[in-house]
Amino acid sequence: MKKGLIIIFVIIAAIIGLSYVIGIRTTKIVDWEESYNEKSNKPYGVSVLYKELPKLFKDQKFKTVYHTPSNYLYANSEDSYGDHIAEGVYMIIGNSDYLEDDDIDELLLFVERGNTLFLSDYYPPNKLLDTLNLEVDYVEYEKKTNKDSISKLSFKARKLQDKNSEIDKNIEDYYFSKFEGENYKSLGYAKNDTSLINFIEIPYESGTIYLHLQPRIFTNYNVLKGDRFKYVEGVLSYLPNKTLYFDSYTKYYDTYYGDVEEKSDLSWFMQQVSFKWAWYLALILTLLFIIFNAKRKQRIIEIIKPLENTTVAFVKTISNLYFETQDHRNLIEKKITYFLEKVRRDYNIDTSVLNDEFIDRLSSKSGKKKETIKKLINYINWLRTKNEFFEDNLLKLNKHIEEFYSK
Repeated sequence: MKKGLIIIFVIIAAIIGLSYVIGIRTTKIVDWEESYNEKSNKPYGVSVLYKELPKLFKDQKFKTVYHTPSNYLYANSEDSYGDHIAEGVYMIIGNSDYLEDDDIDELLLFVERGNTLFLSDYYPPNKLLDTLNLEVDYVEYEKKTNKDSISKLSFKARKLQDKNSEIDKNIEDYYFSKFEGENYKSLGYAKNDTSLINFIEIPYESGTIYLHLQPRIFTNYNVLKGDRFKYVEGVLSYLPNKTLYFDSYTKYYDTYYGDVEEKSDLSWFMQQVSFKWAWYLALILTLLFIIFNAKRKQRIIEIIKPLENTTVAFVKTISNLYFETQDHRNLIEKKITYFLEKVRRDYNIDTSVLNDEFIDRLSSKSGKKKETIKKLINYINWLRTKNEFFEDNLLKLNKHIEEFYSK
């Protein structure tokens, strides 16, 4: 196995082990931030209500608004450029502090045309309160040692008394301290105190405005706890069964145009601990893969076998052939011829006459002993005089030649 691959496996194992240890030692902390985010599964998000609204408003269109009311409602009005005319119920739960004066004007114009506005927040925008001649105050209660203050939420209508509920983790109740409008109706109150009105119905031109001062009851924690969902059903029962426009939390502001758009869905996934760690791990492994593969991969080099030197094999084959056929004459002549040819080529000496002068010149140029050369030359001259050859002659010639090369 390649060294680089082993390193990658070790790093991956280390990352997985570290993630496991962190997962064991990290205590999950509950986020109690009141976001009222329709995509949040945290206690004070409103994803549960958001999923149930289409069922509560049966056979009606359900639209999520990712733009400010001043832009969306104006665009989708008569004689404007929208794809439809906005008619029905506009719902805002929490986070109403982003509404500007232009947004309030457009919402009021929406209601004037015979539509409905439902807004639940601790303190509605001042522009809206001033227009409707309302004021909001709050009653603060002493914090208990268990930090679990209970507050009652009640309906005024008798038919809804069985839907009365409570809310915990509460240290203050908001109520309408000024309530002087003509035909304004009190629909609910807090702490079983009819003077602490927190839910009202306001006729406005041809439409209706519903203001509610306890948005926390619509959050996941409260909708799923006990029978508190019945109170939510009671509040929403006042709204007409028409097209519902849900004002989304998941938007950001474009300061130049004053517009808002939907955030990426990835922001919701990153809030999920398991997915977030899986996402980070995938990014780390991808980075490691890129790093270890950054070098250009070299093409596989083909192994080319060198040309085999068959000369020796050929000589052996021929030698064996002559030896087996007992053709000693032929083999002796070839060995002598090959030796003399090598002498001519290596030492540039004439080999036509093999006498003492030839022996002296070969000894001088080759640096070999004169006695060794003389034995070889004399034996060659003697072989040339014979007509019959034996194996012993061939072996002795071969011995003299090898002595020449080795000494």
